[in-house]
Amino acid sequence: MANFLIVEARFYDHLNDLLLAGARAAIEAAGHTHETVMVPGALEIPGAVALASESGRYDGYVALGVVIRGETYHFEIVAGESARGLMALSMDGLAIGNGILTTENEAQAIVRADPAQANKGAGAAEAAIAMLELRKRFG
Repeated sequence: MANFLIVEARFYDHLNDLLLAGARAAIEAAGHTHETVMVPGALEIPGAVALASESGRYDGYVALGVVIRGETYHFEIVAGESARGLMALSMDGLAIGNGILTTENEAQAIVRADPAQANKGAGAAEAAIAMLELRKRFG
């Protein structure tokens, strides 16, 4: 049994509730445990994962959040830099599932977050579990 940390950027509560439900269900269905921490936004997720990794308490990480395109360039920065930060941590050997949605509008985010539809929260958790298995295989 592995212990996962779900790090969620709780900016859109109603969307994050959907992502979180999917992620928790997938982790529990695989027989693992989880804890959840909240951060202000998607840019803070990689930093929280890095800090948590130093504790040695977690076997893998699930990043959850929603970034919806607005009228400014901020969308590209948040989407790109949060993904870059998670990728860097992954390349350092952490088992991470990236469930940060980057959408054009709220309707797209709902479809992707909803466990009854695209269920991207579960997908991120399943990715983290798969990466942990690979780390065990090659480690």
